[in-house]
Amino acid sequence: MKHLSIGSRWNADLVERYHALWLKDPASVDAEWRAFFEGFELANTQPKPAKGSVAPAGEVDGQSVLIQAIQAYRAYGHLQANINPLKPTPAHAELTDKALGLDSLPGDRVLHTGDFLGGQKLQVKQVIERLRETYCSAIGVEVMHIQNAERRRWLLQRIESCGLKPAYDKATKSRIVSSVVRAEQFERFVHRTFVGAKRFSVEGGEAMMPALEQIIEKAPSAGVADVLIGMAHRGRLNVLINTCGKKAEVLFKEFSERHIPDTTTGDGDVKYHLGYENERTTSDGKKVNVVLAYNPSHLEAVNPVVMGRARARLDRRGDTAKRNSALTVVIHGDAAMAGQGIVSETFNLSEIKGYRVGGSIHLVVNNQIGFTTEPDEARSGRYCTEIAKTIEAPVFHVNGDAPEAVVLATEIALEYRNAFGADAVVDIVCFRKYGHNETDEPLFTQPTLYRQISNHPTLSDIYGARLTAEGSLSGEEINALHAGSEASLNVAQEKAQAALAEDQAKRGDKVPGVRPFQSPYVFEAATTVTADALAKVAPSLWTTPAGFAPNPKIKRLLDAKAEAFKAGAGFDWSLGEGLAFATLLAEGHPIRISGQDSERATFSHRHAVLHDPETGAEYTPLSKAGKGTFEVVNSSLSEYAVLGYDYGYSLERPDALTIWEAQFGDFANGAQIAIDQFIASAESKWHQNSNLTMLLPHGYEGQGPEHSSARIERFLQLCAENNLQVVYPSTPAQLFHALRRQVKREVRKPLVVMTPKSLLRHKGCISSLADFTSKGFQEFLAEATAPSKTERLVICTGKVYYDLVDARAARKDTTTALVRAEQLYPVNTKLLRTLWEQHGKPAKVVWCQEEPRNMGAWTFIAPVIEETLGVRPVYAGRDAAASPAVGSLAIHKIEQADLLEQAFKV
Repeated sequence: MKHLSIGSRWNADLVERYHALWLKDPASVDAEWRAFFEGFELANTQPKPAKGSVAPAGEVDGQSVLIQAIQAYRAYGHLQANINPLKPTPAHAELTDKALGLDSLPGDRVLHTGDFLGGQKLQVKQVIERLRETYCSAIGVEVMHIQNAERRRWLLQRIESCGLKPAYDKATKSRIVSSVVRAEQFERFVHRTFVGAKRFSVEGGEAMMPALEQIIEKAPSAGVADVLIGMAHRGRLNVLINTCGKKAEVLFKEFSERHIPDTTTGDGDVKYHLGYENERTTSDGKKVNVVLAYNPSHLEAVNPVVMGRARARLDRRGDTAKRNSALTVVIHGDAAMAGQGIVSETFNLSEIKGYRVGGSIHLVVNNQIGFTTEPDEARSGRYCTEIAKTIEAPVFHVNGDAPEAVVLATEIALEYRNAFGADAVVDIVCFRKYGHNETDEPLFTQPTLYRQISNHPTLSDIYGARLTAEGSLSGEEINALHAGSEASLNVAQEKAQAALAEDQAKRGDKVPGVRPFQSPYVFEAATTVTADALAKVAPSLWTTPAGFAPNPKIKRLLDAKAEAFKAGAGFDWSLGEGLAFATLLAEGHPIRISGQDSERATFSHRHAVLHDPETGAEYTPLSKAGKGTFEVVNSSLSEYAVLGYDYGYSLERPDALTIWEAQFGDFANGAQIAIDQFIASAESKWHQNSNLTMLLPHGYEGQGPEHSSARIERFLQLCAENNLQVVYPSTPAQLFHALRRQVKREVRKPLVVMTPKSLLRHKGCISSLADFTSKGFQEFLAEATAPSKTERLVICTGKVYYDLVDARAARKDTTTALVRAEQLYPVNTKLLRTLWEQHGKPAKVVWCQEEPRNMGAWTFIAPVIEETLGVRPVYAGRDAAASPAVGSLAIHKIEQADLLEQAFKV
C-alpha cells in the first residue's frame, strides 16, 4: 500500500473502492490494505460517545494501556516464560505492572481486548491472567519479528486461541509417555550392556522423541509422503531405533567387539553417523516414509543435503507448486546452531525459488552447553536460535521437562509450515545427562551444573507422576511400558548374540582379514548421438518465440551457433555444452544446474535464460528441448550450502544430470567439508552413490591467486577406490561426452570437471559434428596427425595444450608429440600405454602443467605414468609455490613462456 494523502478526492475514492473489495473478500487486497481495514473495523467496534460529548480521558488512557500490555506480552513474554528445566526464569522488567502502566488501572475495569482473543470485552485482570498463561508458561514464543502480517496474525490467533495449553486425549498422552519411556529404556539398556561405548545419549533431551513422533503422526494428513530427518550424532541411535524402526538386534550386533563388518562394499562408518529409511504407519493407518540422512561428525553439515534430497523427491513427484509432500526436519544442537555458518547459509536458501522445499521444521536439542563451552562463551545473542529470525521464522522455546508442551509447539510449527510453506523452529530447552560422550567427565569443567543434573528426576518420572496425578494413566500402566520396552531390548540382544555366534562358527579358527574395497568402474559409455537426432534438438538452442527479441549481441551469438551447426564444424564450448543438455532432455533426462550466475555463466558463454531488453520478458530455450525438465538456478553467494544441497539432490535423482557450478574453481574450497565428508567418501562410508557434476573454471591466464586454480591436486588427493572422476576436457565434444556419460552409464560417480575460461572463445578449441556422432569420451586424446618420428612425448592437460601447439609451431619442432590427459582419475592406463606405443615408445616423456610443481596433477600422475610406461616422466612447469598464481600479469607471462620452453628442452 502506498502512502496516500486522504485530502485527495481521488485517494478517498481509491480507499472506498478497496474497502468494498475487502468487505467482499479480504484476500482480494494486499496484506497492508487488509491490516489497514482490520484496524479501521476494530476502531468502529469501540463504543461511540454521544453526539457532542467526548470519552473520559481515563477510559481512553485505560484502553491504550491494555492494548500496549497485550503487545508487550506478545513481544516479551518469552523472556519470562518457564522454559528452563534447570532453573526458574526471573520476572522481566518490561512486564511488571508498573512498567506496563497497569498498577494504576483497576483490575475489574472492563475494556476491549482489541485483536486479542478475537476482540472481546473483559476485565483487565482476566486479560492479564490469560496473557501470562499463554506467553509465560512452559512455551515462550517469538513471533513479533515477523513482518508478514498474514503470517504473524495467523500465529497470534493459533497461539492465543489455545492459550498454549496442551489439551490432549488419553491416546495421545499414551503415545507421548510411551515415546519417552522407549527413549529412556533404550539409553539405559545400552549404557549398562555396552559399558564405556560411545553412543551420544539423548538423555536429558528425550522430549525430542515425542516431538518427532507427533510430526510423523500429523504429517500424512497434510499431504506429506516423506519425512526426511537431518541430525548430528546426539540422540541419533535412539532415532534410528525408536523413530526410524531399525532393528535393535542389528545395532546391538554392531556394538559388539566381536563384530567384524564386511569391508568389500566399503570402509563403513561409526554407528552414530549411519542413516536409515523405513515406512511408518500412523495411529489412523496412514503411511509415511521416514528417512534419516547419513551425516559425518561435522555438525550441521547435513542440513542442506537433506533439503536437496527433499527437493528432488518433490520434483520426482511433480509437486513443484506448493512443494508440500516432502517434509524436512532438521535437528540442531544449541552450540552448533549458533556457531556453524552452514546454518545461516541453509536458512537463507529456504525461501529462494530454486531451493524451496515447502518449509522445514527445526528442532533444537538445547543442552545449554557445547562440549565444555558455556552459552555465554558460545554466542552473542540471548538464544541459540537468533539466526532463524533472519528469515522471520517463528521460534517456540519449550521446557524439555514438559513433553506435552513440546508436542504442542511442534504441532503448531508443523501447521504453520503447512499453511505458509515456511520454516519454523522449536527450541527444546533441556540438558545433557553425561559429558559430550559417555566417556567424557563433565564434572571437570561444569561441576555445579552436573551435580544438579545428577539429582534431576528423569522425564518419565516427571511426566508419569503428572499423568497419574491427573488420572490419565495409572502407575501400573506406566510401569508396564517400562517392562515391555526392557523385554523387547533383551530379546533383541539375544538375537544379536546368536547372530554373532553364527558368524564366529562360519569363520572357525580363521583370523579374519580386512578385504579391500574397490568400487566398480567402466570407461566405456554409449554417449554418441546420431546426426539426425542432433539436427532435431539443436534448433532449440537458438530459436526464440514470436514477439521475443533478445539482446542484439546475444542474437549474434545465437545466429553463430546456428551457422556452425549448419556447417558441421566450428562447434564452440557453448554449443557443445548446449547440445549435451538438449540431447539429454530429448531423451527424457531432467537437468538441474545451480551456482552463482549459472543462467548466464561467469564468463557469459551459456545464456540459458534470455532477456528481451524492451519488454523484460524471459525465455529459456532449453525448456523446449524435450521431455526432460530443465532447471537452471542462480544461487545465493554460498558454496558450502549450495553444493551440499545439490549433492543431496543428486542422491535422489540418479536419472538426472545434476550440476553445481562454481563462479571460479578456486571458490570450491569454501565447500571443502561437503567435498571431503560427502562427495568423495559417501560411497565407501555409507554405500551412497551420487552422479553430481561439479563445473570448476580453471586455467592460468594472469588473473591472480584466487582466479586461476580449481585446486586439481586436492581432488586427486581424495581419489581412491574409484570414488571420483576428475576430468579436464580440452574440446567441446569431450565435454559433451563427459556430461552425457554421467546419466548414460550404469555406474554413478561424482564428476569433477575443470572447465575453461579463455578456451570458451579460443579459435582452436572447437569440434566438428563427427566428434559428437562417432566418438565417445577419450581419457587420453592424441593429435589427429602424429610426427613421423616421435622423440619427445609431452603429456599435458587443458589450456596449456593450445599454448604448446603454438610454441611447437614457432620452434618448427617436428619430433615432439602432444597427448592430452583428459581424465586424471580413474586413469585409463591401458589407453595411455597404447598411445605411447603408437608413438614408437619414445624414451623422453614430459609432463607439462601450468600449476606450480606442488599443485596440479604432477605428484599424482607421475608415478602412474612411470608404472604404466616404465619411463620416469620429466616435469615441465612452474616451481613449487605457496600461492597458486602470481598477482602480476607481466610475471605470469614470463612464467608461462618459461614452462613452455621447459616442455621442449628438459
